[in-house]
Amino acid sequence: MSEHTGMRQRRTEAPEQGRAARLRQWLGRALTGNGHERHTVVFIGKSTLAATAAWAVAYYVLKAESAAFAPFSAVLMLRVTVYQSVWHSLRYVVAVAAGVAVQLVFGFLFGTGLATFALVAATAATIGRWRRLGAEGAQVGTAAFFAFSTYVSAASGLERLSQLGEIIELVALGCGIGVLVNVLVLPPLRYRSAEYGVQVLARSLCDLMSDMYPALRQGELDEDSAAHWRDRASRLGPLVTQAQSSVDLARESSFYNPRRILRRHARDHAFAGYQAVIDALERVTYQVGSMTRSLTQYPKDGDGPEHAGFFRRYGDLLAALTDVTQLLGDLDEDRLDEQTTQLRAAAEDAREHCRRLAEYAQDSLPLADPSRPYGVLLAEATRLMEEAEYTCDVLRRTVASP
Repeated sequence: MSEHTGMRQRRTEAPEQGRAARLRQWLGRALTGNGHERHTVVFIGKSTLAATAAWAVAYYVLKAESAAFAPFSAVLMLRVTVYQSVWHSLRYVVAVAAGVAVQLVFGFLFGTGLATFALVAATAATIGRWRRLGAEGAQVGTAAFFAFSTYVSAASGLERLSQLGEIIELVALGCGIGVLVNVLVLPPLRYRSAEYGVQVLARSLCDLMSDMYPALRQGELDEDSAAHWRDRASRLGPLVTQAQSSVDLARESSFYNPRRILRRHARDHAFAGYQAVIDALERVTYQVGSMTRSLTQYPKDGDGPEHAGFFRRYGDLLAALTDVTQLLGDLDEDRLDEQTTQLRAAAEDAREHCRRLAEYAQDSLPLADPSRPYGVLLAEATRLMEEAEYTCDVLRRTVASP
């Protein structure tokens, strides 16, 4: 028995479809996988830690009146790479300081009237357009407005100066804690980010199809399940975007990242074919989304045993494609030669299941009937098979190329 067939046979029972069961499945993927669910949990944990630490220092240690600035800033600094965290934090502090400075100057010169506020707003918006502040340019106006409110409510000139200085201090504190948490607690390392992008996207596809094919095989498809699968497929878009940007992240993630120093086999090159594989997987993702939309239109009354036979074979095809995505999800640059051989065998197995599905559908079902989605589903399955097969071919060709 081949390895990919063994993978599929270990997943034969249809997963429970209730909301509580889906929550357990989500938590299971978060604990055991390395996909979107795991990274969501890590981000939530790091955000909680950074915000709590920033609040504790600002409120309990510094006794700050506007302590919320610190945790707010800390959470904003948890970027996808340590490099981005450092540079975003620097720009953020500069933007806030600029906004406070604008208010401080105009407040002392012209007082706290409405005309002064308009002047502050116009000046802050102008400074915020400075290209070097990037996305943090909007924070110039935000800081200026908060500073204006603080300035108006303060009782004396000395108190105003003290509270405006406190805003900058708290923002700098929050940014520092946010960057520190990102550096010390599971720092995001994308040293081989193209490989990582393929893995996360492929594993998310694998998780989705692993939940789909047992239900199809056992005739347990219903409207709620189909809608749930369609919703999950629609959420794969951000993973595609993340995968597409992964090559740039490889360069960024090596800067200021302690995990890079600790790697035993850090290398300065990466497999050049990953971008082509990611492009191919993007088309697979869109095709899976299209297929789940078609499944929401399945016949409610069915067509007897032919109906069940069609979806049983459809499930067999998705099971074979699950093996392909599982292999892609375990892609390792050091074992590409071995893995391309496994992928070729898995793709051939999936092609055989696609052929059987097409033959059965053409012999047993009204494919031309527009009121029945069998023809559409067959076309979706064929296109999905072709895109998955093309992904394997791209990987194989790029490995073979000098």
